[in-house]
Amino acid sequence: MNGRITLAHGDGGELSHRLIQEIFLTAFGSSSAPLMDASIQSMSAPRLAMTTDSFVVKPIFFPGGNIGKLSIAGTVNDLIVSGAKPLYLTCGFIIEEGFPLQDLKIIVQSMAEEAAKSQVSIIAGDTKVVERGSCDGIFINTTGIGAIYEHQHPMPDGMKEGDSVIVTGSIGDHGVAILTARNELGLRTEVLSDCASLNGMLEEALGNTKNIRIMRDPTRGGLATSLVEICEDFKVTIELDEEQIPVRPEVQGACELLGLEPIYLANEGKALIIVGKEEEAKLLEVLRRHPEGANATVIGRVTGTQKGQLQLRTVFGSSRRLNRLSGMLLPRIC
Repeated sequence: MNGRITLAHGDGGELSHRLIQEIFLTAFGSSSAPLMDASIQSMSAPRLAMTTDSFVVKPIFFPGGNIGKLSIAGTVNDLIVSGAKPLYLTCGFIIEEGFPLQDLKIIVQSMAEEAAKSQVSIIAGDTKVVERGSCDGIFINTTGIGAIYEHQHPMPDGMKEGDSVIVTGSIGDHGVAILTARNELGLRTEVLSDCASLNGMLEEALGNTKNIRIMRDPTRGGLATSLVEICEDFKVTIELDEEQIPVRPEVQGACELLGLEPIYLANEGKALIIVGKEEEAKLLEVLRRHPEGANATVIGRVTGTQKGQLQLRTVFGSSRRLNRLSGMLLPRIC
């Protein structure tokens, strides 16, 4: 890989995939292992899952949340979709000289509130202050630790033809909320970010539903990129039904105006779940008991276990293959 880092390398799409595979995994670990939202370590019980993330969202305050709430929810969600009960978080702050103390108080308070809601403890932290112009206000890094649900964690190797693909609600809300907040394109909407911790809902789903194959947090690169990664990592073919994918009219309108596809927009409070067909109704019942899952919907099926492709059946009845997000779409959305 030659050249220089571009903003597109941070968008969760094809360039991000190549960067991780060709540089980081080559240096730090096996490039053949499936990439999950958290690393599960084989230790004496309870096994632990650990994840780390950095948050550079622009702007730091946006409709429905701020960088602080996002940092907690994003870390919690990475753990729960990996089949781990979130327990502890650490946080590191890089703060630019001149950053308003009142804004910092609001951000930290929102972190405390989201952590309390998620029943996780923030047990360590660090603060660094850099010269004016060295960063864009504030960046936050987190590490999350959770305990694996040994008897009810997802089993991706069990995916088979006929399995149901479920999304827990409308897609693209966070991406459009960030676009609106930036005021760069004259876009005005009432869309709020879906930024939320999902561990309460997904813990109940794991405890009450059998045969959950895999869960994913479709953030950067959106729903399509997350499912492409599942298809390629586990050699399954999935067909999505475009008519069944929930998209708010305001989000659809913004996408049509800007030439974007909702399936590639970031989400910060949605989960993708693949489950055995026989458990589909039960899982939907559990999800819909929660505000975050009230609009949970079956959007597709596993149709094969060899090719490793994601297909979309369009509203016109045709079919097309979906790939990872290619190029830059929305930098710094999380």
